[in-house]
Amino acid sequence: MTAHVTELAAAAKIARGLAIDAIDGCSSGHLGLPLGAAEVGAALFGELLRFDPADPRWLNRDRFVLSAGHGSMFLYAWLHLAGYDLSLDDIKDFRKLDSRTPGHPEFGMTPGVEATTGPLGQGVANAVGMAVAARMTAARFNDPEDEEQLLDYRVVVLAGDGCLQEGVALEATELAGHLGLDNLILIHDANGITLDAPLDASQSRDTAARFRAVGWDVQDVDGHDIEAFCSAYHKARTTNSGRPQLIMARTEIARGIPEVAGTPKGHGEGGTKFAESARKALGLPEERFYVSQEVRDFFATRVEKLRDARKAWEGYQVGWRLNNPHLAAELDAGIKRKFPSNFAARIPDFPSGKSLATRAAAGQVLQELMREVPQLIGMSADLYGSNQNYLKDGGDFGRDTPTGRNLRVGVREHAMGAMLNGFAYHGLYHQHGATFLVFADYLRPAIRMAALSHLPVVYYLTHDSIGVGEDGPTHQPVETISSLRLIPNLEVHRPADAEETVGSVLAAFDRQEGPAVLALSRQALPLLEELPVAERRTGASKGGYVLRAGSEQPELLLMASGSEVALAVQVADLLKERGVDAVRIVSLPCLERFDRQLPQYREGVIPPSCKRRVAIEAGVSDPWYHRVGEAGLVIGVDRFGMSAPAGEIFKKLGLDAGQICDSIVEHYQFDSSK
Repeated sequence: MTAHVTELAAAAKIARGLAIDAIDGCSSGHLGLPLGAAEVGAALFGELLRFDPADPRWLNRDRFVLSAGHGSMFLYAWLHLAGYDLSLDDIKDFRKLDSRTPGHPEFGMTPGVEATTGPLGQGVANAVGMAVAARMTAARFNDPEDEEQLLDYRVVVLAGDGCLQEGVALEATELAGHLGLDNLILIHDANGITLDAPLDASQSRDTAARFRAVGWDVQDVDGHDIEAFCSAYHKARTTNSGRPQLIMARTEIARGIPEVAGTPKGHGEGGTKFAESARKALGLPEERFYVSQEVRDFFATRVEKLRDARKAWEGYQVGWRLNNPHLAAELDAGIKRKFPSNFAARIPDFPSGKSLATRAAAGQVLQELMREVPQLIGMSADLYGSNQNYLKDGGDFGRDTPTGRNLRVGVREHAMGAMLNGFAYHGLYHQHGATFLVFADYLRPAIRMAALSHLPVVYYLTHDSIGVGEDGPTHQPVETISSLRLIPNLEVHRPADAEETVGSVLAAFDRQEGPAVLALSRQALPLLEELPVAERRTGASKGGYVLRAGSEQPELLLMASGSEVALAVQVADLLKERGVDAVRIVSLPCLERFDRQLPQYREGVIPPSCKRRVAIEAGVSDPWYHRVGEAGLVIGVDRFGMSAPAGEIFKKLGLDAGQICDSIVEHYQFDSSK
């Protein structure tokens, strides 16, 4: 029996009023979920979830993710009532410029928001990633012989019908069942309505049967019956079934506004024109943004108990640290995301004169890194053998092997991307996921969310150009690099040889403020031994550097990334034979990082006085024109590729040293008779 049904029902009424007032106040927002799932919110925040609003990042808190992020006023109302640092004025500022209550929840902006959500289904997959991270963490740090445990929290996600229609959620929940993530509780706000129409206009699936088929336990309850919901939640939390838990909470969308309740019109702000009558019908006073003293007192008492529980846990943690000093140091390193300093100097030089694919070089760097960084974990979308990112001594994560550091996600790129974000929201890990570069389009929504949320995720994407060869245009990402460079706060690294790869890999993993792509070659690339190893590694970490100076005042500048840097070297040598001596070669593995360097450094690499500039890249040419300027020349690939050996494709598409040399001589009208 739930002891506080009356108090929780009163809190649900107050939360409905806050949602109506906030959404009515800005004439924008989504009433449906905040009103329809109010009893679910009351049960979760008023009785079931473990958290401490005074320490929103407490390590052993339950993680609550609102996957249906359009219903953000649900979360804001409950965070406010539960005592988080979110004031009534913040609620009144809903959706206003620079407020702490934006239209969709944003990680890092509002205390208590565990993930940036809004694109449907992403939060479900984020929660699956969090649950895997939680299982890994508990297996690593808990003492199985100890009655009390350092980490025993649950990951709880509230999703709507729309979330469960998205492919990313289907991918992730299927994997969750396979992995037996019994620390994951998915609450389905099953109101049978989508934005346009009743759910049966677009779906005839038996959701409960589907989840059972992929390895979940399922309960079906009235979402407005607080006692029934609490009973289902307690069962889900305490089960030893070894399966993730689905609670289908049957609710009425926009409950409390009879004119739109239970219809698609209840989804958005349409019901606000009935706000005044709705508030009266709910028994709320005329005062807007009203919170009764009884509800304030109820949550104040609850917060005291939650705080006592957190303090008791901290007392336990002191003893755990004394008994496990090495594990405590590892845990602290994960919390701080500490990265080994000067690690590049500890990685052996690659053998002189030997060509090596950058995917293979990056894989070797990962093996060195995993021995130094226990928090390094990796995923691959069924391509470990091709990506070469498998952590060889790390083992596979699974329901019976939770300490494994490699996660086989199957052919599920979109879920992998969102799960990586879940790892990053969770904290503690240096996470990376791998597939072919061309399949970045399958996980692009998750990449965008990582960049928006400043998450330190690394994407290990191989087969980076027409160098893929015989697999043909379906697998040759001619436009992908440039399209990824358009995403704000995403670094795209395309190293030119094995030594640049060292600098790029370490820079990507050391990045704290956002994600990074490693675009790596399938084909072997020669070592660019024009400069010492340390200079190439350091140059790559800065995003760009001078590989060959030519002179202090070069008459021509060649800039390139990835495999085309070696091509630029060949072009420069041919130009020298034709009398063009002062040719500077600039390698630009990461344009975003290069652009953040001080002006003095950038101008030292690319002198403003040198107007004859040529960019060479086996991808679309448009993004390079602003770098070469009005007098510049771009050699790129402005069409899809073809199926043939890589060398033949490069030559056919004009990426051949002789053809490029001829184009430069003609473009700049160099005297080639010398």
